[in-house]
Amino acid sequence: MESVERPTWAPGNIDLGRPSIARVYDYWLGGAHNFAVDRAVADKVLADVPVLKNVILNHRAFLRRAVRHLLAQGVRQFLDLGSGIPTVGNVHEIAQTVDPSARVVYVDVDPVAVAHSRAILTGNPLVSVLRTDVRDVDRVMRSPEVARQLDFDRPVGVLMVALLHFMADEDDPHGVVAAYRDAVPPGSFLALSHAGYEEGEWDPVWDEAKSTYNRGVSEITYRSKREVEALFEGFDLVPPGVERLPLWRPESPDDVHGGADNFIGFGAVGRKP
Repeated sequence: MESVERPTWAPGNIDLGRPSIARVYDYWLGGAHNFAVDRAVADKVLADVPVLKNVILNHRAFLRRAVRHLLAQGVRQFLDLGSGIPTVGNVHEIAQTVDPSARVVYVDVDPVAVAHSRAILTGNPLVSVLRTDVRDVDRVMRSPEVARQLDFDRPVGVLMVALLHFMADEDDPHGVVAAYRDAVPPGSFLALSHAGYEEGEWDPVWDEAKSTYNRGVSEITYRSKREVEALFEGFDLVPPGVERLPLWRPESPDDVHGGADNFIGFGAVGRKP
């Protein structure tokens, strides 16, 4: 195998010859923290499911709009769960552009994503990276990283963008969301995006896409709009409520593309009263 020159942002303990899902996502999002081996996997998956890149870009665009909304509501600290590599359009860049004192904790279980994140974020004392399973809510909330960055006397923006569809029903995503809800102070927000569909509109092509994605990337679970709405129990939904991702508070005509009305995924923001 041809050797790959190790850039300064790539930690020494990471095997550059093996693909990483975190770096595959970085490539799909237009980031620079990936290698030829990652791009080969990414291109193969897209060849089988061409619509996937548009789906991923819409989840990222929703993240941007949701964070900007929370900033407009005065939120200055964020807990980004299942963050991956903080690549193009990441939370701390969006937040710190508005307020340089904004704080972020990124949480991911993938060792490659965490190692890259820590290397990239060296020198930014207002951002921490925690490696743990987001389902272990107590461990996340009691971590030194959270204690260092988040002040629980003020609202927190909890971000679960393109996360919960990687949790099977047995993982109790509803219970995970509820535990984070109970752990943050009143006035905090939850921003969530999820692959899903309206009941009665199922298209067999989505099964094909799911099978390809499961083989090439990771197991995914679609949920209906009603199931996504149920995840916001205990939150007051911000208008327009649970909506197709491109239609949740679009900022420009470019956000609302063809197919927005039947986009296979929803997003919403809720406020803890």
